[in-house]
Amino acid sequence: MKKIFIVSLLKNGLLGGSITIETEGVVFRTGKVTVPVEYRHLVMAFKDIRKVTEERFCLLPVAAVGMQDGREYRFVLFFGIKPFLEALREMGVDA
Repeated sequence: MKKIFIVSLLKNGLLGGSITIETEGVVFRTGKVTVPVEYRHLVMAFKDIRKVTEERFCLLPVAAVGMQDGREYRFVLFFGIKPFLEALREMGVDA
């Protein structure tokens, strides 16, 4: 079962979109055509995620997704970070 969260990617400002937790990983999608292609459909396989931590950005909850290769993606979650972190833990991610 897919789980969908409304988020914004923190990348040169806020980039609105959604995250879907699927069978093989986490997928960020945005319809913005003015951003690089790599961020329009960003796939983060569970096996490539090193750790997910909780942070704050202007009082908003942020999930920082650290990848095995050192990259980090930060997402503002508008309707609660706890269900997002719990869904990742269910999939075996260190969150």
